Amino acid sequence: MTSRAPGRPDRPAPARRRPRALTVAALLSVATVLVAAGWAGRHDRPAGDRTVGEVTRVGVLPGASIPEYLRAAAAELAALPSGGPPPGTYALVSFADYLAPDRLADVLAGAAVAEVVARAPLPGRQTEIVRLPAQRLPQDVVAGMAAVAGRKDREAADQRARAAAADDAELRRAYETGALVAAGEAAAYRSGCRCAYAAVVRAAPDALRALAARPGVRAVDPAPELRRLDRTVVTPPLPEQRDVARPPADAGPTPVVGETSEAARAATEPSPNVSRVGSAAAPSGVATSPDASGSGRTAGQK
Repeated sequence: MTSRAPGRPDRPAPARRRPRALTVAALLSVATVLVAAGWAGRHDRPAGDRTVGEVTRVGVLPGASIPEYLRAAAAELAALPSGGPPPGTYALVSFADYLAPDRLADVLAGAAVAEVVARAPLPGRQTEIVRLPAQRLPQDVVAGMAAVAGRKDREAADQRARAAAADDAELRRAYETGALVAAGEAAAYRSGCRCAYAAVVRAAPDALRALAARPGVRAVDPAPELRRLDRTVVTPPLPEQRDVARPPADAGPTPVVGETSEAARAATEPSPNVSRVGSAAAPSGVATSPDASGSGRTAGQK
């Protein structure tokens, strides 16, 4: 917005003689301001982090067609120029099935892995999506799963304690369900489960294209715009998703997790649950699982 100087009055004010000392003082004051402004203008100010407040979303939109997403990712990957930036291009790799940690190194060979996306696929239950930093495979994923298992143990104990103290029967059932789900997740992660279903990697475009052709890889979705993983939401399609990305029909009482359980660490990333946004009963930090039909579920945006 361009600022304008105040307009002059329509009629000139009666002429008055100002004391000379006052006029000189005013001129000196104006000169001082101009000099200061000119000095400041010649010195670069800290630019700051222009990425603060920006969120990059990589994945499939809620309600979007899974086949169309896969085709679009393949087309974007094919269009990447072969050169690319020296560090490579970030990409979201979706797997055709849930994988155990010891399978990841072979599937992702040739790419620098930044993190692995996982969830415990408990039948008919919503479970939390976790993002595990994973520069070394499979060691970092195994360690990350052990940490999640410990947190889930504490979450299950918290839910059981609240269930025992609840007077309302419906609330008590919700806490009990939450305890069962958390305990199931803990047991799965502690066993080194087949829970990984995607990864964020970085590689040259040709290496990404080679990765996309590897058995077990469902899609490689390049994200050349991605700069900061901590400002990125990744929402790959779940392996059981086939048609449309949508929230699942959760079997059983909704676990009351958001207001009762230990907060998930920064390594976790909940998927949006469109059908329950704004609901007090909606569990926080909980993501998707298949419904009885086996059709596509919730995913995020790119």
